[in-house]
Amino acid sequence: MGKTTIVDIGRKAGLSAATVDRALNGRPGVSPANRQRVLQAAKELGYLPSEGMVHLPSRPAHLEFLIPFGQNAFMRDITNSITEFAARSPLVSTCNIIPLGGIDPEEFIRGLEAVSLRTEGIGIVAIDHPKIRHAIGQVVDSGVRVVTIASDVLSTTRSAYVGVDNRIAGRTAAQLMGIAIGSNDGSVALFVGSRAFHGHQERENGFSALLKEQAPHLNILSVEETGENRRRSRILTSEILNTNEDLIGIYCVGAGRKGIVDAVQAKARSRRPFIVMHDLTDSSRHWLANDLIDVVIDQNARTVGEQAVVHLLGSIATRSQVLPFKVIEPRIILRENIPSRRPSS
Repeated sequence: MGKTTIVDIGRKAGLSAATVDRALNGRPGVSPANRQRVLQAAKELGYLPSEGMVHLPSRPAHLEFLIPFGQNAFMRDITNSITEFAARSPLVSTCNIIPLGGIDPEEFIRGLEAVSLRTEGIGIVAIDHPKIRHAIGQVVDSGVRVVTIASDVLSTTRSAYVGVDNRIAGRTAAQLMGIAIGSNDGSVALFVGSRAFHGHQERENGFSALLKEQAPHLNILSVEETGENRRRSRILTSEILNTNEDLIGIYCVGAGRKGIVDAVQAKARSRRPFIVMHDLTDSSRHWLANDLIDVVIDQNARTVGEQAVVHLLGSIATRSQVLPFKVIEPRIILRENIPSRRPSS
């Protein structure tokens, strides 16, 4: 059998070659249903790369990333990974980072307004909100590809999500908490940065569900939203420590982690709570090494940043060479297995 063509794909999908061409090249004018028919037919005919491979564009692409920094060191690490990887890639013509001052929809929309007209792909870290979903839809309809990073935005036409399965990450935290606490009775505090992040909701739900199932004797306190702010998280943690003498566990889903560590250090107790947090940064390395926290569940900022670029390139691609992508799985980091810092490029 000869090489598969767009005519072959159109025949199998029951669509015109022009429709197939638009669908494969990510151009507007193709309904979601027809786009899916084209992709399915292309996959069955062996036209698309095998699982674990991503198409790359035939010419360098212009990329931009909208990232809210705030007090989140992990977001800065992801940004550094993106810029370093993009600088090494001959298929990235330009890579521009648009820092957002916050996570509210208006800030996100202001960021979109700063995107260059030549941009072909946008990577975003955003909350799941109707205004943001609508904005993503408009961007994709204009022919620009979108990839969500670290936390997904559901019910959108984004091309890919890059990050861990946050529900599994939350359940992993619960299993570790249950093992550490064992049969001891007590209360567990749960902090989220913002429930507006789909990823934070998933971690919270995964954690609560498994802990209630495997350790029903533990009392999970009301969930506290820190707003990703270390001052607020310190105040909330201090209040919980003062009103719950039986506190034996703390799980922090998002940022604002320093406030929790500071509050626990300031409270003189014979034994501190078992603490699980997310994302390996310079700060969390220090806390682990000095026995201020117990576990970091990491999604590897370097891999997240690199794969965000790869998936954006893949979503822009026509029919060119391919590049493997990596499934991002949570890493359990303890004091005894803290990875060494990689040298700067």
